[in-house]
Formats: sequence, C-alpha cells, structure tokens
Amino acid sequence: MEAEALAHAVIAKLRSGGHQAYLVGGCVRDLLLGAKPKDFDVSTDARPDRIMDLFPNSGRVGAHFGVVLVKDTFCQVEVATFRSDHEYEDGRRPASVHFERDPREDVLRRDFTINGLMMDPDTGHILDYVGGRADLDQRVVRAIGDPDERFEEDHLRLLRAIRFAARFGFEIDPPTFQAIARHHARITRISAERIHDELVRILTEGGARRGFEMLDATGLLAAILPEVAAMKGVEQPPQYHPEGDVWVHTLLLLEQLDHPTPTLALAALLHDVGKPPTFRVADRIRFDGHAEVGVKMAHDILNRLRFSRDDMEQVEALVANHMRFQDVGRMKQSTLKRFLRMPAIEEHLELHRLDCLSGSKHLENYEFAKRHLEEFTVEHLKPEPLLTGADLIADGYVPGPLFAKILSAVEDAQLEGRIQTSGEALALVRTTFPL
Repeated sequence: MEAEALAHAVIAKLRSGGHQAYLVGGCVRDLLLGAKPKDFDVSTDARPDRIMDLFPNSGRVGAHFGVVLVKDTFCQVEVATFRSDHEYEDGRRPASVHFERDPREDVLRRDFTINGLMMDPDTGHILDYVGGRADLDQRVVRAIGDPDERFEEDHLRLLRAIRFAARFGFEIDPPTFQAIARHHARITRISAERIHDELVRILTEGGARRGFEMLDATGLLAAILPEVAAMKGVEQPPQYHPEGDVWVHTLLLLEQLDHPTPTLALAALLHDVGKPPTFRVADRIRFDGHAEVGVKMAHDILNRLRFSRDDMEQVEALVANHMRFQDVGRMKQSTLKRFLRMPAIEEHLELHRLDCLSGSKHLENYEFAKRHLEEFTVEHLKPEPLLTGADLIADGYVPGPLFAKILSAVEDAQLEGRIQTSGEALALVRTTFPL
C-alpha cells in the first residue's frame, strides 16, 4: 500500500470509530500545488491510546506530543492528536501540550499558513482557519499569527521559512521576513543536526541561489556559515572571473544546481571557501593554495554541522581536486587515468562544469576529461596489477617503504602502455631499482 492509500485507510478507520480525522500540513499544501507529497500526515481528535487500540501494529514516536506512527509493509503515516502547545522552553519543542477536540486549535500552533491546511480526502474539502489557500494562490510564506511568537517558539522555523520560499519560488511575507532578521541569532541555539538537515534541503530541493540570498539578507548565513558569508566583496581577477566576486560566483553555481546530490551541492557552496583567507594582490589578484586551505575549512564546517564521514570525505575530495582540471590536457597518461578513476568522478566533472559556466565559460578541459572518461574502460583506468609485494619478495627485495615507490612506478608504466606483462614489469623493476 502506498502512503496516500494508507493515510486514507487510517482516516476511514478513525472516522468509523467516531473520530474526526483529516490530512494535514505539507501533504495538503503539495496536493493543492499539484505536486506529489513525499509524506502523508493525519490529524485527529482521537487520543494516542485510542489510535494505538485501533492500529495494534503502530508505535509511539512522540507520546508526549500525541504522535503515533501507523505502519504498513512498505510505508508509514504519522497520526497526531489535535493539540495546542504551551511553554516552548528550548526554542524547539513545547514543554507541555494540551490535547484538543477542535481542529482549529491544532492549526493555530503550526508554523506557516501554507502548512496549516486540513483536507477531507473523501470530498476534497479544505479546512482553512489561517488564510493558507490565499497565501498559496499569492505564493507567499507567512507565519501563522504573530511571527515573533512563532519564531520564539521554534527557532528552526527561521530556516524552514527560507526553505519553503526557495523551494516553491514564493515570497516571504514582509512582517515574517523582518521577524526572521530580528531573531536570526537564535538559530545558533538549534542542534547542528537540525541545521544540517535544513541546509541540505535548501541546497537540493530547488532554488538554492535564492535560498542563500535570503539566508544572507536575514543574517542567518553569517550566524551559521560565517566562512561563506566572508566571500562577499572578495574580488577575483576579471580575466578569469568576469562575473564578479567570490560570493557572486558561488551564487551562480548554486543557481545551476538541479536537484543535486548533497555532496555535489555542498561542494558547489564550499569549493572556493578558501579564497577569502588566501586573497592577495601581486601581479594580479591571487588565491595561492586556496584549494588546500578550502579542504581544511570544509572539513571544519562539515564536522561542526555533524555530516557523516563519507559525506565529508567526498566534499573534501571535490574541493581538493576542483582546480586540477586546468591541467588535464598536460597530464601524463598514468596521472590522467588515476585522476579519472577517483570515486564519484561524475560529481567532480559536474562541479568543474558548473565552475566554468559560472566564470570563464571555457569548457575545453571539461570536454577533454569527459571524452577520455568515456573512452577508457575500467581495465584502462585500473588494470589488474602486474606485480605484487609477494612477487618482489620472491625476487629478493626486502619489504619496506621502497615497495610503495616500486609498485607505483610499475603501475605508471602499465597505465602508460610501456609494459603489458609481469615479466616486463619485473625487468623494469630490476633496471630501475637494482638490488
């Protein structure tokens, strides 16, 4: 059963048990926008214990908040009891809730009007207590009630407002926008994991450039990513970057992202993060070693935001290697093949393409690398070794640090086509590294 069908079945069973039940929140918003919802949530006046009686295979995911997870074989639906919230003490969750019978009370404690709609799935009738339909039609993100109160209750809403505006191409209602700017410093009270999740969504769901422009305009960018905010006003040599400073260049990359992987999106954001601290003017503006500095800065940023080790390693690799494309036409065959066999090379290629399109517009190195990647087979890029350490020992060589140098030299010759057999490899070793 798909999530939508499960949600309808849950609502039908709740109603047959004498309860009110509706689709609520983001799924209603998405349905009205003509989009396919990722998740379906149900709101009801049934209390959590009653929900669990009706659905024995369900489990509590937020008993204190009245949320029960109803599962099917392949999907799940969150079913929440109507409630009003009281005394948000930590800027994220209420200290206590009060279960309600009136759906209007449940809507009034939600974040934005476009997320405060309920739908009867049988009739399509919309319960709108906060003007959410009008704001959908007018393409506006507006806080429910007093925006200062909404953001004071839950500081993560500061980022969520920008994510929704960026994703849907909506404007943020001016009083709501002004409240975000007033409260922006409170975002640092939110856990790094929550900020991490919202930033990834802003980067990958669409409208990343606009999202980061709004983060900057509200002060949120400087609060959570001061290293990125530092790109503003850092000039670049016009002969290579006619588009403008480092911040403008980065925004142009973000503008071209089309639902990318999180690692590619993060690399687009951070590939030049090392430029501000390495800026100097000599014969021209230079950023000596900015890729190496950027790797360390990207590591610190992603570690601070609790990214996984795998994600950190890939983003750091993308930052470290983004300047190497300028040398692909001059690389030895062995160096080129090692370069093109990097993990997730497609992301490296795409970052370079976006980098070029956001600056010089010259794609010759991208086309060169892409053409060779298409021509090379896996055997070309990483052939079976002609020699191993055991072979060297059998030939009289003593294990030690020299082994790595020997085997690397053999692989170079193999990748360049100078040797094809183990015998030729051993002859090369005896000549180059005599006992």
